[in-house]
Amino acid sequence: MADKIRLLPEVVANQIAAGEVVNRPASVVKEMMENAIDAGATSVKVNFRDGGKDLIQIVDDGCGMSPIDARMAFDRHATSKIGAVEDIYALHTFGFRGEALASIAAVAQVELRTRQEGDEVGTQTEINGGQFASQTPVMCPVGSQFFVRNLFYNVPARRRFLDKSTTSASQIKAEFQRIALCNPQIAFELYANDAPVYTLQAASLAGRIVDVVGRHIKQNLLEVEADTSIARIEGYIGRPAAAKKRNTEQYLFVNGRFFKSSYLTSAILKAYEKLIPENCQPSYFLFLTIDPGRIDVNVHPQKTEVKFADEEAVWQIINAAVRETLAKTGAVPLMDFDREGAVEIPVLQKGAVYSEPQAMSNSDYNPFREEYIDPSAPDPNEDFTGFDVPYRGGGVVSESPAAGFRPGGGQSAAPAFPRGGGFSLSAADGGEFEEIESGGGFEIVPGGGFDDSALDFIPSEAAPEQQRFDMAQRPEFTDPMPLPGGYVAALLSGRFVVVDVRRARERILYADYLRMLGSGSSVSQQLLFPERLVLSGDEYALLEENAVEFASLGFDIDFCGEGAVEVKGTPADMPADSVDKLLFDLLQAFATPVSLADVRREKIAAVMARSGSRGVGRTLTREEAAALLAQLADTGNFSFSPSGKAITAEITPEDLRAKLG
Repeated sequence: MADKIRLLPEVVANQIAAGEVVNRPASVVKEMMENAIDAGATSVKVNFRDGGKDLIQIVDDGCGMSPIDARMAFDRHATSKIGAVEDIYALHTFGFRGEALASIAAVAQVELRTRQEGDEVGTQTEINGGQFASQTPVMCPVGSQFFVRNLFYNVPARRRFLDKSTTSASQIKAEFQRIALCNPQIAFELYANDAPVYTLQAASLAGRIVDVVGRHIKQNLLEVEADTSIARIEGYIGRPAAAKKRNTEQYLFVNGRFFKSSYLTSAILKAYEKLIPENCQPSYFLFLTIDPGRIDVNVHPQKTEVKFADEEAVWQIINAAVRETLAKTGAVPLMDFDREGAVEIPVLQKGAVYSEPQAMSNSDYNPFREEYIDPSAPDPNEDFTGFDVPYRGGGVVSESPAAGFRPGGGQSAAPAFPRGGGFSLSAADGGEFEEIESGGGFEIVPGGGFDDSALDFIPSEAAPEQQRFDMAQRPEFTDPMPLPGGYVAALLSGRFVVVDVRRARERILYADYLRMLGSGSSVSQQLLFPERLVLSGDEYALLEENAVEFASLGFDIDFCGEGAVEVKGTPADMPADSVDKLLFDLLQAFATPVSLADVRREKIAAVMARSGSRGVGRTLTREEAAALLAQLADTGNFSFSPSGKAITAEITPEDLRAKLG
């Protein structure tokens, strides 16, 4: 019988491997950018067309390659990163398997132009579908330039099932963001169809996060830093108040490599427990530094999964570091009483010698010694003689303190409480218990032998109420007097009140925007310089879906594609420097699923009003104060702002007497 097993041709083997290493255009961008960083580049430029299917171009200023290296780089398992199997467990580079370039070249038309420092000319190498095409001298700058054209052109089935261009563009942008975040010391540029999307200069970590995610996150970042003998953690987390239902601002890195771990993510979420709603997610950008020998990155073909030798200890480190940062804001207590299952992790101290403390015990301890006995405690050898309080039950009084309670009925039977759950004690009937109709507790009847109490008992289920002004007719503010700090004093139907100007403005804007959303009419002010914003794929789609509603609010927005928008106009009287924050808050309101259109309009109007009132804070003139109070009275609600905070506070004569003594 003929032999059936045979070796696959190298081209076929590379195409099969490409299915694992390079499964979409974003994988090509990831592998190429990591190679550029390993080459010591200080600047990396990425350009793609048609979602990466037509062209992916990577340009870096790294060390470059010699002509022989440029040819060998496309051979499978050819790498400069490792030389022995032990090197896999001491990695300081992104790449190490030597499969990426061979896999990419097997399913695309690849052109490489590269030159080393000191060489007069560079070299141009072309590989088509895994087959070497040519290698010629060429003039080019120091570094490397990769051109990957017609991805999967020789694998029609794979090309046919590629994601559509917009999805591929979002995936490429996500990979670009991950690499840019963990390398803030490197300048990056991203172009989509030759149009700039990101231009990132070398910056600090916080600066890079703001540049990549957006200015809205700057005020919500909290710094995290912890150093132990097992791992070092640094980075930033978001404030609990900034958590949202769909959060894409979540990144974990280990030794500069992005990875995913539901187990370690639970350590972060555990720290936020009871600080954010259960269906919300916080933002986090955390960077772990661990001995390379204690982790294994060679688990997944795309290197997004990492195995930790000290996984439980790393969980504790992350949880403790995040809790400590949140504690500094007063969100959680510094002391943690729940120590069950905790792993003790020593803090890293150079030169310190750690020794196990010896266990100590007192073999002479005896809890029955005389010195441990409380002299004020009752003598346990004396019989119990009952309570020194006269009780009356069943209509018979037990006057003697020694009477006590005896089971079995008779004159000393204990009183039976009525089903109503309450009883009253009165001196008029000799202290007898009598049934009352209240649902629980007991009532002290006046004259019952107790001092009258001035305390006002409130049932536990009663909710506290804020001061509300109820007027029989339409109210009118008179005699306004502006006060420093953003307040106005006035008379309200003869009552002296103080009004918070910013909250009053918020209430007025809320009524205006609610009316606009109902009628579809709005006033827009054009910006002198349009504001260009880059959104995530979900945010961009949500903005397109609700473009009509944004237009009805007064926004003039151009959709540029690839997640980029230009804001040319904003609602009237809206601060121009907070456009990105306002759009972000509105998108969160639109993303929240609600069943009633009126509820959605109220949420949107509240967001707009809150944003529009931020710039109000200066002291008004008397005429401006009178106009503001008149507008506030027209809203019909001058007690609370849309966010539930008090607008108006009354100062009574009693308050003045208490202050003046």
